[in-house]
Amino acid sequence: METTIADAPVKMSGKKLYTYQESDIATLFDKMEQSVTRQRLLYQLPTGGGKTVIFSEIAKRYIDKFRKKVVVLTHRTELCKQTSATLKKAGVNNKEINSSVKKIPKKDDYQCYVAMVETLKNRIKNGDINVDAVGLVIIDEAHHNSFHKLLDKFKNAAIIGVTATPFSSDINLPMHKNYNELIVGEPIGSLIEQGFLAKPKTWRYDVELNSLKTGVHGDYTVSTSDALYSSPAMLELLLHAYESNSKNKKTLIFNTGIFTSRAVCQMFTDAGYDCKHLDNKTPAAERAEILKWFKKTKNGILTSVSILTTGFDEPSVQTVILNRATNSLTLYHQMIGRGSRRLPQKKTFSIVDLGNNTERFGEWNAPVDWKHVFENPDHYHESLNSHTEYEGHNIPAEIRSKFPNSLEVSFDVQTAHQEAIANGDKAKIVIRDSIRQHALMCADNADTITEALHLSNELDKEIDWRVKQYAKCLDKVTKNYTDWLRDDYKSKLRILIQKIMHRRESLKAAQ
Repeated sequence: METTIADAPVKMSGKKLYTYQESDIATLFDKMEQSVTRQRLLYQLPTGGGKTVIFSEIAKRYIDKFRKKVVVLTHRTELCKQTSATLKKAGVNNKEINSSVKKIPKKDDYQCYVAMVETLKNRIKNGDINVDAVGLVIIDEAHHNSFHKLLDKFKNAAIIGVTATPFSSDINLPMHKNYNELIVGEPIGSLIEQGFLAKPKTWRYDVELNSLKTGVHGDYTVSTSDALYSSPAMLELLLHAYESNSKNKKTLIFNTGIFTSRAVCQMFTDAGYDCKHLDNKTPAAERAEILKWFKKTKNGILTSVSILTTGFDEPSVQTVILNRATNSLTLYHQMIGRGSRRLPQKKTFSIVDLGNNTERFGEWNAPVDWKHVFENPDHYHESLNSHTEYEGHNIPAEIRSKFPNSLEVSFDVQTAHQEAIANGDKAKIVIRDSIRQHALMCADNADTITEALHLSNELDKEIDWRVKQYAKCLDKVTKNYTDWLRDDYKSKLRILIQKIMHRRESLKAAQ
């Protein structure tokens, strides 16, 4: 947390806390002390607001006041180490419980344990930890569903969950089932106004996502994301977006798949930019070197996968590029939060959205009624789904991959028909425009007429679907007409492909 920004810090228990942090700590203690029953509180604060500093201070004061042990749960090894270090700075004598800690003495002088869920679960099962002696359990990144399985083990403990987004991605495990009350901290907009966070400037590019498929966990699959974002057309769009909005600025790029991230790194390197790739399989020593390089390189570009959304803090990041789409509200906030840190020479940062994420979730710094989200998660799920459902037709990924040079491959027949009628045009221009789009797709992804015509055969099922949708718009057309329309569409498509390819060949010859 920067000490040069607006609000004067308050020194408490050896740590410097800002006014809003001190106020939230007081509120959480009041809630715990006022209740005669074991409290389960959920505390929301945006990324960059200092959640770790706050719950470390809570642990310190709780131990000093009640003389009971505190357990802090995290979900990643790196977070365990960072949390343990922050607690020590706050004056909390703690022990990190990891896989290398096989036995814990029955009598120890540790005031606090820091552990991951599975590790702690095994130690409790082995009887290594006296859960009855624990008075407070603090859960970092509490939106992760893995934590709820351990909460009932601590019969005598109050629970405080901490998260930037009090919303579970699993509709069957809403957060209000595990927590009694939500305490909402300072909103992003207020933290920006007070000078604690940098002000964002968002650049949005409309990207066609209909080829993406949703996996069992609710987010888009790696395979379909890789197929889209590693295509020449998307790589070209990424380079254009960077050069237009972030050239020579320290940039962090988030991708869904390793294949895409490596392709992104190669593209930027070939274009003469200083770029490196990082993923969760990168060896620890190499990762440390890359992060050191990124910190000191003024115009460095770091493209990554599944590793820098939590536990990573590099305030000098000037641009965050979302080179992916996500259905996760939490991930959306975590990614953007990596660029929101404020510095004396950094009052703003850029967000480049190449996944329609802003349209899905709203502006990162827009007000959110978190209490409503917490209390009515099913309604929020429905509102998200209404943004992510594509009302047209999902083209299979294997077909989409055959047209890598085309940014747009779908066509909303019904909307096009409505617009034609509203403009006083004849309905048949819908089919004309659809044929033109298909012809350009084939021509843009082939070197010869033969190749382009062969590609048109890959569109048979898509043509069938478009013709059926068009027939529905016309209402009460015969099957004979639909069959004729399909044959006529394919015939005109082949003729138009040949015209386009001949024209291009003539232009090349003339040059």
